[in-house]
Amino acid sequence: MSGLSVIFAPLVPMAVLLALAGLAAVVLALSVWRGQRGWPLRALAALALLGAMAQPALQREETEALSDIVLLLDDRTASQSLSDRGTQSDAAIKGLEAQLARLPNVEFRKITVPDGAENAGTEIGAALSGALAAEPRARVAGVLVVSDGQAHDAGLMPDLPAPLQLLLTGRAQDWDRRLLIQTAPAFGIIGEETAIRLRVEDMGAVPATLGTTAQISIAIDGGEPSSYDVRVGQDLELPLTLSHGGQNVVQFALAPVEGELTTRNNEAVVQINGVRDRLRVLLVSGEPHAGERTWRNLLKSDAAVDLVHFTILRPPEKQDGTPVSELSLIAFPTQELFIEKIDEFDLLIFDRYGARGILPAAYFANIRAYIERGGAVLISAGPEFATVESLYQTALEEIMPARPTGRVLSQGFLPRPTALGLRHPVTAGLEGAPPPAGQDAPEGASHWGRWLRQIELTNPTGEVVMEGAEGNPLLVLSRAGEGRVALLASDQAWLWDRGFEGGGPQLELLRRIAHWAMKEPELEEEALYAAVEPGSLTLTLTRRTMAETAAPLTITGPEGQRWEVPLAEDAPGRFTARWSAPSAGLYRFADADLERVVALGPAAPREFENTIASAEPLSAAIAASNGGVTRLEDGVPQIRFVREGRASAGRGWIGLTRRGAEATVDLRVKPLMPAWAWLVLVGAFVLGAWLIEGRSPRSRA
Repeated sequence: MSGLSVIFAPLVPMAVLLALAGLAAVVLALSVWRGQRGWPLRALAALALLGAMAQPALQREETEALSDIVLLLDDRTASQSLSDRGTQSDAAIKGLEAQLARLPNVEFRKITVPDGAENAGTEIGAALSGALAAEPRARVAGVLVVSDGQAHDAGLMPDLPAPLQLLLTGRAQDWDRRLLIQTAPAFGIIGEETAIRLRVEDMGAVPATLGTTAQISIAIDGGEPSSYDVRVGQDLELPLTLSHGGQNVVQFALAPVEGELTTRNNEAVVQINGVRDRLRVLLVSGEPHAGERTWRNLLKSDAAVDLVHFTILRPPEKQDGTPVSELSLIAFPTQELFIEKIDEFDLLIFDRYGARGILPAAYFANIRAYIERGGAVLISAGPEFATVESLYQTALEEIMPARPTGRVLSQGFLPRPTALGLRHPVTAGLEGAPPPAGQDAPEGASHWGRWLRQIELTNPTGEVVMEGAEGNPLLVLSRAGEGRVALLASDQAWLWDRGFEGGGPQLELLRRIAHWAMKEPELEEEALYAAVEPGSLTLTLTRRTMAETAAPLTITGPEGQRWEVPLAEDAPGRFTARWSAPSAGLYRFADADLERVVALGPAAPREFENTIASAEPLSAAIAASNGGVTRLEDGVPQIRFVREGRASAGRGWIGLTRRGAEATVDLRVKPLMPAWAWLVLVGAFVLGAWLIEGRSPRSRA
């Protein structure tokens, strides 16, 4: 196709050209007023001169019509796998491609939309924006979207130059039931009630026979679930009491109902970090000594610790005539502390305490019962532990982790972890630890300072994690019933605090002993942890064990898939592995009796939050582009062209608009006349005017 037009390329600015034209008009008007017979030729000469300065040219343009472009978007996100939506999409894409291929002067671009990164959902807006940026907008004749309509970035939909036709998958009778967690705390106090708000909802064409109740099960840390009947469509507040510190994984699951679209949104997971409100510690010092303040400083340095500290300044056997009313500032409430309120304490510490008759024998029996019920006791033994006043001679004998021989070793010795202690979380990884006896320390390695006194122990029944003088047990840990007992056979830990011979990790060691006794999860000998790398589906699995080897972990996925993951030893007693999950969801890790539940992303991904096919998210973009909605359950519609502004969808058909775009393939420009011809023409007109006016009677006169 060709076209002819006239263009101008003035030699001077247009303002100058207009000024010259005005000046010529004034001169011509003056010629007419004076009656000069040659004024028409003068006008033609002026026009020829102005035309030469304007440089007119003939432009011949050769163009060809461009094809129209149709964007065909195929939604292949997770929600499109529900029911028979995948089959509907396959048939629709195949039929639309065949129709578009038969249309004259039409091209189509197919765009596939996968699942969004990091649970972003269906990103139709981003996909269309990218496709439009790669194509000339003037050629886009329409956008065909095969989807269930659940666009999670509908607010980012671009301004479309042609109709948007949504071909909706799914069926009008689809329905589904889902579980929503409305509010859940990130932290909870151990032993105190916390609340989680949730809701059970039915969506879509719910059958009238379904009923208004649903069965929900609740499990904590993968334990045995408890089931309850709840009302559908009502906000529910569930009271929950955490039983241990650290991460508590609470899993909710709805019983599946026949006919619902999916059960992927029937589960929800809440991870709550259990913390202690206040740690209540009772510290009883048998007599003043140099290390007494070490315990006090350790416990008072933690703002979360409520410390009750009693020191026996004057033993009963000391007789110096002091009146009984002046023996103490306040009465020692032994019955209240050791009988009535003993269960309120998280930890009891006996620091160089001797059984001198201050506490009756029945009190020690109650302390033993407190331990067996789940209490914690730490004994820091001094010389009195090797005498008849030893706590071993009380009712605590049955739960003591070792027996004193009666010998006090008053000599310098270097505390060191045992081979077992290198694996135990209480003593593993302590900075500067010397190697076990019989092994040489690396050259130039720093080590701890010595202690100067130890109580000799024999027949240990617990785990000996540190040894001291002559290879005797120094730190013994054991369990008694539901509780725990730690025995430190020396009162010399304060030497590390004072920096004697370089000191040592006194604060860290005593903190670990106390927290192990109180069953802190990070100090369990047999434990399984899973840490999620931020922004990914990759986990670091850690198995802590006292054994020499660790078996592979068994991982169960949200759909029942199973994997075996081998572990490699990272440190003594610590085995790790790095594993990437195939998709978001709830994963269960197990090794023998240990089990851990971890939620990667939400238990129900964003694609399954709203599973009913609907055009509502894209309704604004459809209306703005004069598009339409067609259900694929009624069949694949026929494609036809409609005029811009007309209805673009009807029963069994959808419309596109012709764009009529063209491209210039050849352009030729030819001057209207050469410069010399303009010069001759101007000269001829001027000469003619001179001859006419020179022969007139007025000019002769």
